[in-house]
Amino acid sequence: MRSPENQLDEKELIEAAQQDPSRFAELYELHCERVYAYIVRRVHERSAAEELTSHVFHQALANLGKFKWRGAPFATWLFRIAANSIADRAQRQLRETGRDLSIQHAGLASGREPDFEKVEILARVYKLVDALPWDQRYVIRLRFAEEKSIREIAQQLSRSEGAIKQLQFRALQHLRARMSEKNV
Repeated sequence: MRSPENQLDEKELIEAAQQDPSRFAELYELHCERVYAYIVRRVHERSAAEELTSHVFHQALANLGKFKWRGAPFATWLFRIAANSIADRAQRQLRETGRDLSIQHAGLASGREPDFEKVEILARVYKLVDALPWDQRYVIRLRFAEEKSIREIAQQLSRSEGAIKQLQFRALQHLRARMSEKNV
C-alpha cells in the first residue's frame, strides 16, 4: 500500500510530466519493472513482453494529457493500458493465425483486475536478479526464463555441470536472502 506521501509525490510527478514530457522518464523509471513483470506473466515470451512494455509507455506518454488524477496509483492506469495491449495482441494473433492463442492464456478472459501484490513481488525478483553477478544472473535466466537444462547451460558456457549447479545454488540462495529483507 502506498503512503499518502508517496501518492502526493506521484501526483506531482504526473503533473510535471503533463507540463513537460521530458519529465515522463521519472514515471517510466518508477513503473517500468512492474509493468514488464505484469506483461511477461501473461504473454510468456520475453521479446513480446519487451515490445508490449515499450508500447504501454508510448501509449501512456501519448495520452498523459488525458490522465486525470483520482487518487489511484498511476500503475493502475498503466496496467489497464497493458491489459488492453495484451488483448489487442491476442486478437491480432487470432486474425493472423486463425488459432485461439492468448486471451485465455493471458488471464484476461476472466476480466479480473491484475493481482498487484504478485506483480510487485515479481518486479522485486527481476530487480534482484539484475543485481546478481553476471554469471549467476545468466544461469538463472537460462535456467528459469529459457527453461534450459543444467547440461545445456554447461555446454553453452563451457563449464562443468557441477559449476553450473553451484552458480544456480548461490544465486538462489542470494535471492532468497534478499527477498526475505523488508526494504529491498
